[in-house]
Amino acid sequence: MSSKRRLIVPTPEEDAAINAGIAADLDTYELGADEFKQLKRIGRPPKASPKVAVTIRYDQEVIDAFKAGGEGWQTRMNDALLKAVRQGAH
Repeated sequence: MSSKRRLIVPTPEEDAAINAGIAADLDTYELGADEFKQLKRIGRPPKASPKVAVTIRYDQEVIDAFKAGGEGWQTRMNDALLKAVRQGAH
């Protein structure tokens, strides 16, 4: 599934105007190379056991049933499969 969004790249003139606005803003500060190297990654920490991307085929009825529950259907499907595995149904 691809996104219908398109990236609109500024023209060189627009880019120059943007950069001039940034340079004129007293509240902005451009980091030097050494300062940039000291930055730390923010966001979610890496999981101890990350999920693995796979390609698999399911019956349409199974997919429809999980999708009928709305957003988060893939997580619910994973949880159902994990529960089955932990109960020895594999």
